[in-house]
Amino acid sequence: MASGSNIERSPHYGALQDMVDGLFAGASADDTVRRLDAVIAAEAADLPDDLMEVVRLLPPGSYTRQRLCDQVNSALGGHAWGQVYGTVE
Repeated sequence: MASGSNIERSPHYGALQDMVDGLFAGASADDTVRRLDAVIAAEAADLPDDLMEVVRLLPPGSYTRQRLCDQVNSALGGHAWGQVYGTVE
């Protein structure tokens, strides 16, 4: 069964999901993180340049999990990297 896609997953597929999960571990739906928290978490995870670019594109401010995921997924979609790196939820 061929998928019809020649896009290969990166070895870093799911790394952003791991970062988001770590940022919101034990958090309630209303808890927020700052953009700086996300950048620091991405640097600590030693994400590749493409994924660091996605995180650095976040506008300054505080993010609920849903808002952070929406912003990250939007950046991934804008670069057509969703299939390569995975989206977040």
